[in-house]
Amino acid sequence: MPSESQRESLPFEPKSNKQSSSQKASSSSSSSVGASTSLKQGVSKASALSKDEAGIPEVVSRRMMRRMAIFAGVPTFLGMSSFVIFYILLTQHIAEFPNVVVLIVSLSLFGLGTIGLSYGVLSASWQEDVEGSLLGVSEFSVNFRRLIQGLRKQPPSESEQ
Repeated sequence: MPSESQRESLPFEPKSNKQSSSQKASSSSSSSVGASTSLKQGVSKASALSKDEAGIPEVVSRRMMRRMAIFAGVPTFLGMSSFVIFYILLTQHIAEFPNVVVLIVSLSLFGLGTIGLSYGVLSASWQEDVEGSLLGVSEFSVNFRRLIQGLRKQPPSESEQ
């Protein structure tokens, strides 16, 4: 994967404000009045962004929704239908299963559906012009790395300070 400076940023990815260490030191020593002024300026800049610049593009959003429906919908449907299947097997005297087996199978399928929600979002290509692969394994690895990098760059919230 190309380095952060080499790769092209996504349309909905926030622009990184790279400050030098001297700027960080001077901004941390500024008074609370200066901090509140810069906070107000940051809010006004964020509200000035148009809807297209701030949100996920429609093409990417639809791609994510399709993948979420498949990767979460299929296991969830199977989890619901597993109750019916076990009931039919039991009432028709085809097979008997302990209650624990029914519980484990249905919970596993519902859990797989929950994991499928996240995988559906992360396995979609986040570039508008690139469709991506069928299973999205390579897109998942790229997008997961981007997610982790984005979480590491997040400034601490006021409650954490």
